[in-house]
Amino acid sequence: MKKTLILLSSVTLLMACNEEPKVDYALFSGKIENKNSDKLTVRSGDFTKTIAVAEDGTFADTLRVDTGVYMFNDGKEISNVYLAPGYDLNLTLNTKEFDETIAYTGVGAEVNNYLAGKSLNDEKLSSEIGTPELYALEEEEFLNKINEFNTSKTELLKNSGVLDEDFVAMETKNLKYDYLSNIQRYPTYHEYFAKKEGFKVSDDFMKPLEGIDFTNEEDYNNIAAYKAMVQNHYSTKLNSGENVEATFKELNALNAPSIKKDLAKMLAYEVSPGNENLEAYYNGVSSLSDDQEFKDKLTEKYNKVKLLAKGNPSPEFTKYENHKGGTTSLSDLKGKYVYIDVWATWCGPCKREIPFLKEVEAQFHGKNIEFVSTSIDVAKDHDAWVEMVKEKELGGIQLFADNDWKSQFVQDYAIEGIPRFILVDPDGNIVSADAPRPSSPKLVELFEELSI
Repeated sequence: MKKTLILLSSVTLLMACNEEPKVDYALFSGKIENKNSDKLTVRSGDFTKTIAVAEDGTFADTLRVDTGVYMFNDGKEISNVYLAPGYDLNLTLNTKEFDETIAYTGVGAEVNNYLAGKSLNDEKLSSEIGTPELYALEEEEFLNKINEFNTSKTELLKNSGVLDEDFVAMETKNLKYDYLSNIQRYPTYHEYFAKKEGFKVSDDFMKPLEGIDFTNEEDYNNIAAYKAMVQNHYSTKLNSGENVEATFKELNALNAPSIKKDLAKMLAYEVSPGNENLEAYYNGVSSLSDDQEFKDKLTEKYNKVKLLAKGNPSPEFTKYENHKGGTTSLSDLKGKYVYIDVWATWCGPCKREIPFLKEVEAQFHGKNIEFVSTSIDVAKDHDAWVEMVKEKELGGIQLFADNDWKSQFVQDYAIEGIPRFILVDPDGNIVSADAPRPSSPKLVELFEELSI
């Protein structure tokens, strides 16, 4: 009996010694030609890892990651990388032609070479028709175009040679949600880009979205297109202005911490001037988060925004550099209405408003109103601002803020995104801390109501 026990113990020990340790990390290495930075940052959600890049462009590190899509940033460019425990992935790229030169070898290469090819294919498709042109199409043309795009993307996956069944299943879902998200966005985007105030889609247009579950946390955490759909679904529902409290109650009932956490961060931007449901948003967003630091900052912002109500004294800017020479303060403009455009040379949506702003300026030329454009470019881009004002022949009063985003005027108006438009009355009081854009017919309507 004793011999038998000894024999069994020896067999158990032998089996334990031969058992392979479970790999819970991925190896990520490579070489970057013409590197932009001495570091590479890999991130997704709460995960962030900074990898040192040597002088010759080489890098290598061990990443303890869950399976999924991550982003890497070389200080200037961004791309996706799919990582999983057990991967031994080697990347090569040349920053002179970033996307075109990305190539992978090693364990996990097939999936990542597909993602690199997908990025190039998406770039090609978007070059055929830009976002404004795509969403300005009428319903039938729009559906034909996104069906064409969907076929191209599906064929790319089918012919990729990727054998990882889990990845293929996830990517198939991603392509499906990507297609549906285009349909979901169409009503709002078409109204904006086709300039159709109050546009409504036909009865059958939104049918593909029927039955979509917007509470699936697993898909939310793993599929980028589904995450975008969920966020758009709830923000659109809240922005409709109907039953805001009921919608926040619905969100609070979700058994999906990731969705609630992200929505709290996203919807915090809606605690802003011009929100007719300001208090409901503040209470609702606060209730979605357990992060006390986040809630404290939200309360600070809410108290600031309350001071920006119509009729309250406007925050001031003082001695901002004037493109024509000297300086200008808001107080210099008392006696007239002042329409302020907060923008920057790098901001695409800001630049898209320029032609409309010129039209409105021409329409109200000589009236009791001043048009002021305040750039919040950083100091190193000062010359770019000077040149753009000249090149685009910008009118009105062109100013350069004293400390970009940290300028007191920007802080006092709780500006977190641009372009932002503000209207101040002749006495220096706020008419609207979040006024309509020049591209909106509502701006001229507002000016006419005020008899400007």
